[in-house]
Amino acid sequence: MAASKDAAANKPDPAQAADKPATTSPAAKGDPKSKGLAVLEGLLGKESAPVIPLPGRNKLDPAKKTGKKSWLKKLRWRHAVVGASFLGLVAVPAMLASLYMAFIAADQYHSTTSFAVRSIEGGTSSDILGMFTQASGGSTVSDSYILMDYILSERMAADADRKFKLEDIYATRGLDFFYGIGSDLPIEDKLAYWRDIVNVNFDHASGIMQVNVKAFEPKQAREIAQFIVDQSDNLVNSLSLSARNDVLRAAQDEVLAGEARLSKARAGLRVYRDKSQEISPAEGAKLAVQLIGGLEEELTKLNADLAAAKSQMSDGTPRIRVLKTRIESLEQQIAVERQRLGTGEKRSLANDPDAPDVAGRIAEFEELETEREFAERAYTAALGSLEKARIEANNRQRYLALFIEPTLSEMAQYPARLLNACLIALGLLFAWGIGVMTYYNIRDRA
Repeated sequence: MAASKDAAANKPDPAQAADKPATTSPAAKGDPKSKGLAVLEGLLGKESAPVIPLPGRNKLDPAKKTGKKSWLKKLRWRHAVVGASFLGLVAVPAMLASLYMAFIAADQYHSTTSFAVRSIEGGTSSDILGMFTQASGGSTVSDSYILMDYILSERMAADADRKFKLEDIYATRGLDFFYGIGSDLPIEDKLAYWRDIVNVNFDHASGIMQVNVKAFEPKQAREIAQFIVDQSDNLVNSLSLSARNDVLRAAQDEVLAGEARLSKARAGLRVYRDKSQEISPAEGAKLAVQLIGGLEEELTKLNADLAAAKSQMSDGTPRIRVLKTRIESLEQQIAVERQRLGTGEKRSLANDPDAPDVAGRIAEFEELETEREFAERAYTAALGSLEKARIEANNRQRYLALFIEPTLSEMAQYPARLLNACLIALGLLFAWGIGVMTYYNIRDRA
């Protein structure tokens, strides 16, 4: 029974039997002795001994075993690279940033001030709360934006640098090269640093502007904030003065033009009066007509007296001669007055034959007088406009309403060490995560 089991156990595999030649060894002939020798050689480890398969065990494929080990090696290498990148790109830089914030970054103090650009247009408020809650007009809002841009402008940075020497005030403190400023920098770099240390917030609804200034010393922060307030007040005053001058300039030009026109009209009227030797030709004509009427009335009376005397006396009597003389004198006087009323005096007529008659003189005088009256009215209206413009300009003046003086800090508020360290760590972690996800995405699609 045991021999049959051994024979069955030592029975070769059909595939191996097919691969071997028909006449290779004595074991192929079915000799029990030969089979025993073969088993013994297998136990002794000879190369020619056949392999005896063990029951209940599967054969291991060498190719599959080798592929599994290669996959494990690749998996371990990829994980090692990811872990090393996490250490090099996230853990170590975050730790260095935390150490820098904790032990190297210098303390910074801030000074805060608040003000607003206001206008006295529209009346004043009865209480202090109403003055600061008064709605700002469009002009004050535009002035506020101008002021905000001016605070963060290159001109303000240059003025502050000339007064405070920013390179000295904000020089590097110890090993803190990140928050300090270098030396011999151009104005563009100083402007960028100025915009980092000065923060301006503007509330459009209330018109309130808040300025926050940072410095390594609290007194220096307050001095810089006060300098910003002073410069802002000067700018608002200059803008108000410029607006006032712009409003008054047009009215003043109109007044000057009206004054020049009135002077010209008066000069022309004066030249006419000097030439004509009369104040008003119309009034002169009225007097001349009255005078001629009186002379004609007297002449009519003398003619009546002469006719009565002739009926009683001869022509050679003294009374008739006197009456005739008086009549001739009146006629000559009437002729002179009529000539004067029609074409002017005889001397004027002799000197200037083309001198106008009384109608022409009246027309010329009325033209000059009309021009003078119109110039006077225009000049009066220009003066009224100037006065009105002056009142409106005074009512539209802007001013800087400062209601929070620059503060003096007693404790350092900057830099926010814990917050900055956390933000740096989160930023590095986010960037590293994006890189790892990108790598795996590309690897899966390759």
